[in-house]
Amino acid sequence: MSLTVQAAALSGFVQTLRALDAIIDKVVEQAESRKIQPEVVLTARLAPDMLPFTRQIQLCCDFAKNTVARLSGGDNPRFPDEEKSFPELKERIAKTLAFIAAADAAALDAGLSRDVTFPRGPSATVTMKGEAYLTRFAIPNFYFHAATAHGILRHNGFHIGKQDFLLGVFNA
Repeated sequence: MSLTVQAAALSGFVQTLRALDAIIDKVVEQAESRKIQPEVVLTARLAPDMLPFTRQIQLCCDFAKNTVARLSGGDNPRFPDEEKSFPELKERIAKTLAFIAAADAAALDAGLSRDVTFPRGPSATVTMKGEAYLTRFAIPNFYFHAATAHGILRHNGFHIGKQDFLLGVFNA
């Protein structure tokens, strides 16, 4: 039996996006109790040349959404990168989860053998077979940004751990 896009990627994207949503709730609660202003967390970085927490969440959502659209050949909704609060980040996650839920499984799997062209920087594109795009680009990038978002929060003293990141893995 072949591995499907749903099994290889989408189920993990959904689980991790739900985990990030729940982590945001914990962070809001802890920030309020510690009198930490939300904008401090939203703009926090691991290093000066890395993207801030808000951008990490936006990119997680983008990699999940873009993967679905590119592999299925369907429309790719644009989410402007305008989130400036935890509720706005949670809404972006919710929109991404809804988009994933509406994906056509057969179209996604058919996309594994098609060429997928996507931007690489502001003025270049790359073309890969769908399977390579999924396994060597989309999945690693999604988890890089999810883990970085988690790392930013841990670095800033929030009490979240591996079990928060793996939310739901043992209930699946």
